[in-house]
Amino acid sequence: MNAAFPFQTGRFLVIAGVVLVAVGLLLMAGAKMDFPGLGRLPGDIVYRRKNFQFYFPIVTCLVVSLAVTLFFWVVAFLFRK
Repeated sequence: MNAAFPFQTGRFLVIAGVVLVAVGLLLMAGAKMDFPGLGRLPGDIVYRRKNFQFYFPIVTCLVVSLAVTLFFWVVAFLFRK
């Protein structure tokens, strides 16, 4: 075991805690206000009939996926030695 292991683990837990708090705050804020345009982007599939509605936010999924990928890329870049 590396001597710096407890420090690295503690640092990871602090960063994970901050990220979880930020996500929680975003979810709480999202319940009170709608994120502008998210979920209603051009390219999202909406199929409506009299008694049926199908909604698949494909473009929204791509945008969120890109944002999460960029976030993890930046985190990996910052922690690279």
